[in-house]
Amino acid sequence: MKPAMETAAEENTEQSQEKKGCFECCIKCLGGVPYASLVATILCFSGVALFCGCGHVALTGTVSILEQHFSTNTSDHALLSEVIQLMQYVIYGIASFFFLYGIILLAEGFYTTSAVKELHGEFKTTACGRCISGMFVFLTYVLGVAWLGVFGFSAVPVFMFYNIWSSCEVIKSLQTNMTASGDQICVDIRQYGIIPWNAIPGRACGPVLENICNTNEFYMSYHLFIVACAGAGATVIALLIYMMATTYNYAVLKFKSREDCCTKF
Repeated sequence: MKPAMETAAEENTEQSQEKKGCFECCIKCLGGVPYASLVATILCFSGVALFCGCGHVALTGTVSILEQHFSTNTSDHALLSEVIQLMQYVIYGIASFFFLYGIILLAEGFYTTSAVKELHGEFKTTACGRCISGMFVFLTYVLGVAWLGVFGFSAVPVFMFYNIWSSCEVIKSLQTNMTASGDQICVDIRQYGIIPWNAIPGRACGPVLENICNTNEFYMSYHLFIVACAGAGATVIALLIYMMATTYNYAVLKFKSREDCCTKF
């Protein structure tokens, strides 16, 4: 029979070893988490959701504003309506694609990071595994450049709505100070090329322009376009993080494969 104190000491030793084993296991698992890819995925999902959701509603409000105030003839903006409807369908496709692509990149980040840290995933150090990683690097670079164009394109309606809003602020300032009449301050939408030059009325001046700025459609569309532009910018940042993470992992895997090759000989 062992003394009670020796038995208790052995039990405490076993418990401490179990705790140490669980702690080491947790540290090992946390070491395989691709934090850069995780942050990029969250940022990408948020940016795409803001861009697609706000952009879709803002485009609908823009058509309503044009039909009511700048182009009363349906034939003048028929082509624009079709283009906007097509853009809304494209937005659906973008949202679906990036939801799937973000999940794939996150999974690839988990697998590659585990292989880099030598936890598991020897497939990544093979030629086929490196080829798949290189494909993701190239595709992410292409998507990053494409989203730079999307970000620039999304800034165009923000610029247009800002010009209208600033003109309305000038009219309000003139009315408040009673220095001059704002009837001569106009905004001509035809100069942006979204409706033809023969569209009627095509422009709004003075009180008519001020009333447009006070509508809910203008207020909502203006702010939604700003949020959509910010979402596109967030997506660009997320893809830049993806680029850095995937490029680094690919370089490390390529170095490890050469190191393993040299070690065999």
